Amino acid sequence: MSKTMRRWLIGAVVGALVGTVAAAAPAQAATNQFRGVNWAVLGDNFSTGPLVVQGLSQSDSNATVRAKANALYDDMAAIGVNTVRLPINTHTVGTTWWNAYRGAIDAATARGFKVILAYWEDGAASGGRITNIAAWNTMWSNVTYLYGANTNVYFEPMNEPHGYSSAEWRDVAANWMSYHYSAVPARTLIGGTGYSQDLRDVCNDSRFSGTLLSLHHYAFFYSAMTYDAFRTHIQTRLGNCASRAVATEFGAPMSTGLNYADANSTDNFVRHIRAITQVMRDNQMGGTYWPALGGKPTGTSGYDYYSLFAFSGSGTDLNLTVRNTSGRDRLRYGWGL
Repeated sequence: MSKTMRRWLIGAVVGALVGTVAAAAPAQAATNQFRGVNWAVLGDNFSTGPLVVQGLSQSDSNATVRAKANALYDDMAAIGVNTVRLPINTHTVGTTWWNAYRGAIDAATARGFKVILAYWEDGAASGGRITNIAAWNTMWSNVTYLYGANTNVYFEPMNEPHGYSSAEWRDVAANWMSYHYSAVPARTLIGGTGYSQDLRDVCNDSRFSGTLLSLHHYAFFYSAMTYDAFRTHIQTRLGNCASRAVATEFGAPMSTGLNYADANSTDNFVRHIRAITQVMRDNQMGGTYWPALGGKPTGTSGYDYYSLFAFSGSGTDLNLTVRNTSGRDRLRYGWGL
């Protein structure tokens, strides 16, 4: 046998072995490619109507939505953002507004951003459960038909499925995956149990072994903790799946002058943000801050004091200004920047 033939055979065998290993590998070895923020409705995304995120108007055309989105994405990208998490619901997808709203998705993917499309149930009164399974599946069939082949679009079947027991939620999510085969597992984020607070049961369920996982963690979910206690608490709830996890929601006040650079701070919010961003960095884990803009207005301020950016402008000339530079810097630290 010639040397050339031997090299070819060795290369073929090695290539086949590498291919086998790659096929068996989990969805990601790390998720810090997700450097993101949430773009939300002003007033929150739990709604029985169309979801119109802050800065957009329901009268906007697709072209206007794209122009507005691009203006905002420019300012997001300036701090290192490459991912946006956007809400969908059954009253948005498939409507006239959906034809326009898709401009925000398409503008993001056109510039190389990743987009996480997450389903919010119909209003807080639904109690963390899907109110109409048939409508939910129709919505997702529409979305996955349009974006199943777009490698920059990711699918999150449900945000904060807290109305289900662990077993119920895992069955719902597994059935969703079987039904929506266009949503490849490696681009699907399955939320943890409760308010997406705990990944351990989902992590240990073999039906989700090829998916990404979605974790939410806020200081207000729990009693006050030390920085070290927060780190332990977050790491525990990641289970053995930190390498597949994305912190799709976490946040703290950005308009009150807190110093997120202060390692000795006794403020619970500061300790929390420092802890979760350290866990992210330690695990090479991505995250989407809640919110970039939108969310529940605080008091009479007209904005959510967790919002990372102050919003200004009119028409398609829209601008974002960072509310707290130490918060921005800590977020970038968590992303690994």
